[in-house]
Amino acid sequence: MSGDRPSPLVIERILRDRQGIWQQIVAEGDLNALTGRMLASSAVALACYGAVLGAFHSPLMALTSALKLPLLFLVTLAICLPTLYLFNLVFGARLSVRQSLALVMVAITVTSMLAVAFAPISLFFLITAPDYGFFKLLNVAILTLSALVGLRFLTGGMQVLNDHGLLAPATSNVPAAVPAIAVPATVPAGAVPVAVPAESAGVAGAAAEPVAVPAGAAAASTANGAAPDATTAPAPAQVPTQWSGQPAGASFPPGYQPAQRPWGSPQVRRGEPTQRPASMTLLYIWILLFGFVGTQLAWTLRPFFGDPDKDFSLFRSIDGNFYAEILRTIANL
Repeated sequence: MSGDRPSPLVIERILRDRQGIWQQIVAEGDLNALTGRMLASSAVALACYGAVLGAFHSPLMALTSALKLPLLFLVTLAICLPTLYLFNLVFGARLSVRQSLALVMVAITVTSMLAVAFAPISLFFLITAPDYGFFKLLNVAILTLSALVGLRFLTGGMQVLNDHGLLAPATSNVPAAVPAIAVPATVPAGAVPVAVPAESAGVAGAAAEPVAVPAGAAAASTANGAAPDATTAPAPAQVPTQWSGQPAGASFPPGYQPAQRPWGSPQVRRGEPTQRPASMTLLYIWILLFGFVGTQLAWTLRPFFGDPDKDFSLFRSIDGNFYAEILRTIANL
């Protein structure tokens, strides 16, 4: 889908082509334009929903809530974004500021668009059941549900960046040295050393190592007029599984004691669970921090709804807290 859509339709691209959005953020392709479209879409959507909230009190409250609700989300983002970026730097992630901002703006855009999609429902209850406590709880539930869906998009985007290695520390591109293959300490009596190419030992580029071949096989080859070398000798004995990588059950001459594999780094088995990067763990901590900052800022910027029993005011005195007010409203119902 084209990325040249106007800003109000950026949500359509996010929902229909989310993998394309994640790939664009990974590649840092035209992120300034994408972030600008998401910012404009979120501001318009939150302003529309804020007007519905304030309409419960008066047209003037609707106007101020239309201004304060976008401000709530953007100021919360400005407060918490440096923490997310520094968390990633401390634990070795390689996200840029633009990538971090674009990721969080995807979540805010989804949240704001879902909230404005619920605006007709909120307006319906405003007209048919104008109860202040019920209306307040209804819209808090709408905003909470919308925020949870938006944060789900944020965690999904971070997981895509993790799959591309952007949440893990950079690793060196210097190839590791090929380990030497252990040579048996003793060779059985009557065996003739024959050079075997490194590919037969399962290690590319390694030097050829002598492998014991039974004397009878070597004598048969010599009797036919051919030297017992790597090209004319009969099939040599298989290299021990400890250092050749060949299947178990290989047969060796009597008394053959292969040396153990000299290198000891454990091999990761397929299907074993991998450890979650620290950046992903800290993302969930950051989400909690974002929620606490947002709710406290909402309490500071109130009123958004406007108690019909009180006169209009742009701000109220800071007393109590958001959570106590929600519990008090539930009890009063």
